[in-house]
Amino acid sequence: MFMLAAAIGVGWLGEAHAERIKDVASIAGVRDNQLVGYGLVVGLDGTGDQTTQTPFTVQSIQSMLGQMGVNLPPGQSLQLKNVASVMVTASLPPFAAPGQPLDVTVSSMGNAKSVKGGTLLMTPLKGADGNVYAIAQGNVVVAGAGASAGGSKAQVNHLAAGRIPGGATVERAVASPFAQGSTLRLDLYASDFSVARRVVDAINRNLGSGIARALDGRSIEVAVPVEANDRVAFLGQLEEINVDTSGGAAKVVINARTGSIAMNQNVTLEPAAIAHGNLSVTISSTPVISQPNALSGGQTVVAQQSDISIKADPGKLILLPGSAKLADVVKALNTLGATPQDLLAILQALKASGSLRAELEII
Repeated sequence: MFMLAAAIGVGWLGEAHAERIKDVASIAGVRDNQLVGYGLVVGLDGTGDQTTQTPFTVQSIQSMLGQMGVNLPPGQSLQLKNVASVMVTASLPPFAAPGQPLDVTVSSMGNAKSVKGGTLLMTPLKGADGNVYAIAQGNVVVAGAGASAGGSKAQVNHLAAGRIPGGATVERAVASPFAQGSTLRLDLYASDFSVARRVVDAINRNLGSGIARALDGRSIEVAVPVEANDRVAFLGQLEEINVDTSGGAAKVVINARTGSIAMNQNVTLEPAAIAHGNLSVTISSTPVISQPNALSGGQTVVAQQSDISIKADPGKLILLPGSAKLADVVKALNTLGATPQDLLAILQALKASGSLRAELEII
């Protein structure tokens, strides 16, 4: 019998599930910022871009050499195999100060076979506003290997992308509204009015009445001390407050590509009856040779004879009793003996009939 637990990633939780505020909400304005830049990786062992097919690599090399005082003759055609054009990406954490290192990811944008062993030349990393916030440079680390000889090729992992640990240096800090104003806003990771109410109650109970108020199902306004030192200590205490997050929205997440299903502890099932059966179609082809008479002047013809068979397994009517616990829901669905793909249709039918008390999300 197919076990649904193998296709469902869940945790069996108690009636009360307490989490810290820092686990369910973030502080508005305190977030990472994405950086991106275009650069060149040099020093490759013949695995770089084929420059005849990537003219932007040649243009980048000529521009770089021109800035260094090297002027190439007009019409000079470069045939380099140890250079690759790459995109460099990084995430600038909140409160990052100039001089701090950042990890960067280097990804080939041409037809380079590998960037393993290459060195990224100095690359400015810009934010969405066009300003330079970091400078990246260093040796690219690729967790993989590959080789080819005599028409055969073997490769382990992806070789066209790598990382440079601590390969960028922050050059500009991002202004944060953290130290401005007398209030801060907490943003819940998932919009839920009941959780927002519980967060407000927990803050007011631990830090003082009237400090927090809910603006909507996701945002919570909190009054904090104006002094910077008090503000840091206040937020450190605020983030450690425990909040009961049980009883939130019931949700079932279905991955239509892999057939995996995940549900939280709030999913319940009302009594329902399901008839489940499988329909299989088999098509087989057999070659048939048509041989003409010797004096007919015809030609031998090979044709295909197809046989189609359809098999329908009888569906059994199964009663699923009502349940208020996730473990009972899983046990009830296991009695169907269905595959993960069958369960996708079964859960959708249960939702349409009103038996499944949960929100279905298909990704």
